Amino acid sequence: MPRCQGVVIRPDPRSPLVVDIRELGRRPGAMRKIHRDVEAPVDLGTDVIGVPEGSALELDLRLESVMEGVLVSGAIRGRAAGECVRCLGEVDSPLEAGLQELYVYPERAPEGQTDDELHELEGDFIDLEPVIRDAVVLALPFQPVCRPDCPGLCSECGARLADDPEHTHDSADPRWAALQGLSQTLDDEKES
Repeated sequence: MPRCQGVVIRPDPRSPLVVDIRELGRRPGAMRKIHRDVEAPVDLGTDVIGVPEGSALELDLRLESVMEGVLVSGAIRGRAAGECVRCLGEVDSPLEAGLQELYVYPERAPEGQTDDELHELEGDFIDLEPVIRDAVVLALPFQPVCRPDCPGLCSECGARLADDPEHTHDSADPRWAALQGLSQTLDDEKES
């Protein structure tokens, strides 16, 4: 449960990413499946790729009451959009992330663990946003590419090599410049 200067911040039950767990009770073995289509929250991703705010996320979750609390597991599906790290073109790809998180009852929380390491249940609602955020960000590619064989950009002029596979420049290796000058001198002497 998020805290701000010692004050518990309760999840807003009206949020589509907040789940009511009252019907599970504290009966180990009780289970509930949830399927929801929700809008992606703001900043769901990295600087290079992410799920655009407001785009559709499909949640297929299973909530199970266990001795320690409530185990949430399932899948998150959506679309990721970003920029190819090789050619700077658009990347639009399907995204699927697995999710498994235990929300523990406060009296069952293991000794010595901090609030950052576990999620404690306080009240009858679970806020899924932090664990969805973690799962989605971990499922995103670290270096997204528009296609696996993207050739990138020309190192000399910045042209997209995928647009012109025959793209070349007539430039000599500077280490051979002296020999090219000598070759030109010899060719001039032969002509005279």
